[in-house]
Formats: sequence, C-alpha cells, structure tokens
Amino acid sequence: MPVVRGAGGDPSVQPAVKAGARAARGETLVFLDADGQHDPADIPRLLAKLEEGHDMAVGARHDHSQASWGRGVANRIYNRLASWMTNYQVLDLTSGFRAVRAGRFREFLYLLPNGFSYPTTITMAFFRSGYPVAYVPIVAGRREGKSHIQPLQDGVRFLLIIFKIGTLYSPLKLFFPVSLGFFLIGLVYYVHTYVVEHRFTNMGTLLFSIAVVVFLMGLVSEQITSLFYQQSGSTTERQP
Repeated sequence: MPVVRGAGGDPSVQPAVKAGARAARGETLVFLDADGQHDPADIPRLLAKLEEGHDMAVGARHDHSQASWGRGVANRIYNRLASWMTNYQVLDLTSGFRAVRAGRFREFLYLLPNGFSYPTTITMAFFRSGYPVAYVPIVAGRREGKSHIQPLQDGVRFLLIIFKIGTLYSPLKLFFPVSLGFFLIGLVYYVHTYVVEHRFTNMGTLLFSIAVVVFLMGLVSEQITSLFYQQSGSTTERQP
C-alpha cells in the first residue's frame, strides 16, 4: 500500500504525485499532505471504506479544521458548485487526504494538472464516472509551515478546474444555463424595444442567435461525451 505525501498545497509537488502513482505497485494508494494536518492513524478508517466496496475514500474536514475563515467559506462554495456539476454531494472537494484504488486513479492521470489541484480533479472525475466515493469525517491538525496557496489566484484555478472537469463529463450542465441566460436577456430586450420602439432590433436577433448556438454546442458536446464514455467502457471491459 504505497503512501504518497504532498506538501500542503505546493504546486511543485503535483507532478511527483502523478509519478508516484505510476510507479506504485500496490493495489491501493493513500495520499496525505506533509504539512502535519493529517493523522496517519485515520488511514485504517479510509481503507475500511474501500473494503466496503468504494473506489475512493476521502477524509472530510470539519468546519473548524479549515486553515482560516476565508478558506472555509471558499471550500463550501467549491463543494456546492462541484455537487451541482456532478449531481453528487461533495463534502470536501480539496481534501488531500484520501485512499483510492490504484487502477481507478491511473485512469485519470491524463486529466490531472501539474499544478493545482489533483484532489479537485480526481474527485470530480470519480463522481462523473459513477465510481463510488465515500467520505470519512476527520479533524485536521494545525498546519506546519507556511501555506503555498494564494487565495485569489489559486481560487480562480480551482474554479477553472471544476468547470473543466464538469464540461468534460457533463457539458450541458454549463452550456444550458449560459444559453438560457442569453435567451432571457434577449427576451427582455425584445419586450423592451417592442414596447418603446415597436420593432425587433438587430441586438435582439443577435442575443437569440447566441442562445441557440451555445445550446447546440452543448448538445453536440454531450453527444461526443457519450461516445467517449461508450468507448472507454468497452476498453475497460476488455482489459484483463
């Protein structure tokens, strides 16, 4: 059972996580940060979830275990957004403490970014693929050393990762609200111009056209995703 230690959010160690996952020979991988927050004594609790049939078990931190009030609020926002994108309840999207079946983890190595954040990517990938994920409540200790995370810059990165994985596995989750937004704006603008100017303007036409184009892009992307899933499923079934 190989154990891979991160460095408390340091983006420079993310390629090492991928390299360690490739080199590991065990059937189970355990990841935890090296900043002293995670208690190795909790590892058996994570492994117990795998024995129950889950493919990944994640240590979910309590609210009072967050590094700061701001980080806690940001993580709650990420969790809600990820839950909406995946249609599953995500309790701790950014937790670096988890146990996972090595074979399942390696399926998504090509998706994992070299920077932030492999926990975010792998969590959403598992949920969208229908692999069972369990959460184990944990209490994270006080961080040793200084965090490498920059709230504003890395917060934007987390959001981009969420949208990237979400659009890869469920494009209409993103495209449809955008299309609906343009349609409603176009409808309001049309009603306004019709009442005030008694005509249908070019801007109204443009807004309605954008709504249709964005929706069709999402529909085509959804079909491509379905084909990708069928091919991936067939490949997995053929593997010994």
